[in-house]
Amino acid sequence: MPLDLDRIRAQFPALALEDDGRPRVYLDNPAGTQVPRHVLDRMRDYLVHTNANADGVFRTSAATDALLEEAHRAVADLLNAPSWREVVFGQNMTTLTFAFSRSLGREMRPGDEILVTRMDHDANVAPWLMLAEDLGLTVKWLPFDPTTYRYDLTALDDLLSERTRLAAINYASNALGTINDVKTIGEKVHAAGGWMYVDAVQYTPHAPTDVQALGCDFLVCSAYKFFGPHQGMLWGKEALLERLTAYKVRPASDALPVKFETGTLSHEGLAGTLGAVEYLAWVGATMAAEHHGAYAHFPERRRHVHAAMRAIADYERPLTARLVAGLEAIPGLTIHGITDPAHFDERVPTVSFTLEGRHPREVARRLGEENLFVWDGDYYAYEVIRRLGLDACGGMVRVGPCHYNTAGEIDRLVAAVAALAG
Repeated sequence: MPLDLDRIRAQFPALALEDDGRPRVYLDNPAGTQVPRHVLDRMRDYLVHTNANADGVFRTSAATDALLEEAHRAVADLLNAPSWREVVFGQNMTTLTFAFSRSLGREMRPGDEILVTRMDHDANVAPWLMLAEDLGLTVKWLPFDPTTYRYDLTALDDLLSERTRLAAINYASNALGTINDVKTIGEKVHAAGGWMYVDAVQYTPHAPTDVQALGCDFLVCSAYKFFGPHQGMLWGKEALLERLTAYKVRPASDALPVKFETGTLSHEGLAGTLGAVEYLAWVGATMAAEHHGAYAHFPERRRHVHAAMRAIADYERPLTARLVAGLEAIPGLTIHGITDPAHFDERVPTVSFTLEGRHPREVARRLGEENLFVWDGDYYAYEVIRRLGLDACGGMVRVGPCHYNTAGEIDRLVAAVAALAG
């Protein structure tokens, strides 16, 4: 059965809010999504009934330990990880990546090579550039074609060498919406002897994420992009996590995953992340039965979560088509991303554009006055904006629907942009 938008939207209290009689339209989702009641209930329940530090011998501490493990297990289900011990929680993807760059750097020597791209969020670029500067590493850049908005994988072969130690690649672009073939890229990187570090922050809210099928070595994502609280997590192959040195205090355990989880975690954040996965499992159990067969070999929650993500992708594809078609019909508007409906399985719903004669900040402000929430600027996709030659003119306007947005909201956005163009 298709997604029941009425039931889904009823799970998100923020979607019912109005200002001066105008409903809020949340199309700022690439920067952070709204949260369902599962998340709110989990966080409140933890803070009221279980709030304590971990590893104690009393009731609330024991309950905290159990909740923290269950949150790790939930993310393992979301990512189809072999073990929950391979899931590391942290403040956010950026902080985790900076921390892991230090651990990975201990495995590298001057003259070793790191591959970064012109399409990534800077959180998957700057940590590696700084590591290269510190250690005397060589940085190589994978470009993208500004006419197709895809990587040129033939160029990748020339960039890889026997000195390649790591490639940092985004699964989906936070500016262009492109879904990249990280599996093929990873196979090439592994053949050269390197590790594959995947930023899946923008992909995870829109389709099933399967680290075993991808074959990557590390993958990072953020709960607040898939309907949870402000929380980051990293998955890594267990053997690599065991091998790497963690930057931690001396009394901290060397066991996984806690050796990388420095200090006290945001326990309420992990509770909310568990709630986000439980919400997705609810969607899968109640609205995605047609996809259960594809995941029959998965445990129940894992099966429901991945079925839900298939159903979400099915719903968002025509929503993307509606948005792209509406924007393309506006004179003077240019979409920077894949616009051919035949290739919408190669993009997430994130759609960025420029409007002739209008600064992106002006467009976003005017839309905000209509209670239509969108982003403008570079969204930390620093290299993307430079490659498109838009860094001197304010970047782009970014519209990012997700599965709780409606066709009516898309039509309202398109009409408002058309009025600005007129």
